[in-house]
Amino acid sequence: MNWLNLDHVQLAIPAGSEDVCRSFYGTILGWQEEPKPESLAGRGGVWFRTDAFRVHLGVDKDFHPAKKAHPAFLLEDLDALAEKITAHDVVVEWDNNLEGYKRFYADDAVGNRLEFMQKKDG
Repeated sequence: MNWLNLDHVQLAIPAGSEDVCRSFYGTILGWQEEPKPESLAGRGGVWFRTDAFRVHLGVDKDFHPAKKAHPAFLLEDLDALAEKITAHDVVVEWDNNLEGYKRFYADDAVGNRLEFMQKKDG
């Protein structure tokens, strides 16, 4: 097998939370909303993309926020992101337990755990 890349990550959201998710992922994180295919649009949810990855938010009728399982996003300026999201009253939980990385956790608009990481120099 020749694995090429990760196409997308899907996270669950509750029905009717698309607008608060647009605010978090689109406005705060700055990700671009991606139109869902017409064949899937009736299911609810919302999709986002960056130059590096895509995240699909899918409606789960029995939604419970993911508090342990989470995606981790690697970026270059972690401090700038932390400053930006805390300015929007998002709580940042710094963690120094992974050698070679600076990182923090934050919950999205519906309580899903997200990890944001930056490789340390040297």
